[in-house]
Amino acid sequence: MYSYSRPTNQEIEHYLKQQSQQPFSCPDVGASRHLGDNSDKNLSSRYTIDHNRVLLGSGAKIFKLAKIALRNWEMFGLDWVELLWRETPIEVGSTVGIMVQQLGIWSLNPCRIIYVFEENGSTERFGFAYGTLPDHGLCGEERFVVEWCRSNDTVWYDLWAFSRPNQWLTRIFPWYVRRLQKRFGAGSLQAMKRAV
Repeated sequence: MYSYSRPTNQEIEHYLKQQSQQPFSCPDVGASRHLGDNSDKNLSSRYTIDHNRVLLGSGAKIFKLAKIALRNWEMFGLDWVELLWRETPIEVGSTVGIMVQQLGIWSLNPCRIIYVFEENGSTERFGFAYGTLPDHGLCGEERFVVEWCRSNDTVWYDLWAFSRPNQWLTRIFPWYVRRLQKRFGAGSLQAMKRAV
C-alpha cells in the first residue's frame, strides 16, 4: 500500500486483515530455514541474500533478554521504520505491517510469520521468519534469530533475508531499495544491542 499521507490506524487494521487472507507472494515459502548452509545456492541465483550478525554479549541472562527482545519486536526499534503492531504475538500465521516513510511516500508492507523455532543443545537458538504478502514491495522472507553458543558462552543476533522487487516502484528504484535494506540491517543490529 502506497500513500502520500500516513493511513489511519483503522485503515491499517482493515488492510492487514485483508492481507492476512492472501497467499505468500514468494513461491519459495520456508526457504529461509536454509540460509547460511550450502543449500542456499539455488536461492542466490534468483534473489538478493542479506546477512547481518552482531555479538550481544555472553551468558544465559543475555540470551534470555535477547529472546524477550525478539518476542517484543525490538529489532524494529528504529526511528524511520514502524512495525504494526508491536503487540502482535510471535506465532505462525500472525500478520504484521512494516511502515516506511521515504521521499514523501508512505508504504505499508505486509508480512506473515511462516515458522517459529526453538532449539536446545550445545547452541541454543530462538527465532522466526516472516514472508512477504502480495502488496509488499518485495518478494521474499526475513529470518530473525538469537543464539547462545555454549562452547564460548557468546550470544548473537542474526538477521537473514532473501528478496527481489515485487512492485513497480521497487523495480524502478532497485538501488534505493538496496540502500534501505542495508540501512535496516545495520539499524536492526543496533536496536537489538540496545534492547539487551
